[in-house]
Amino acid sequence: MTGAIRAEGQFRRVAERTRAAVNLEVDGRAVAALEGDTLLTALLTNGARLRESEFGDGARAGFCLMGACQDCWVWTADGERLRACTTPVASGMRILTRGAPWPTQK
Repeated sequence: MTGAIRAEGQFRRVAERTRAAVNLEVDGRAVAALEGDTLLTALLTNGARLRESEFGDGARAGFCLMGACQDCWVWTADGERLRACTTPVASGMRILTRGAPWPTQK
């Protein structure tokens, strides 16, 4: 399943399952997370990868997990770039993990 978010996640939640649910959309697909999760946690709990590299070198899963390495960038549907490892989930977020909406030259 290259490039697709699959049902089995890279991360497994083993505790704190009683926090409130947060619903967001990732690449057009409904995804559930828990209040207080980061985008990285939500994405890797729901799939095998964090994002597709905008440079064509494949799937990425984050690296440093503390906002320093630049490997966890994802985008909102409006084109805003977010660091998945330091951005908390919010209900209604619409996230893109591939096909980076780069600004165009005019």
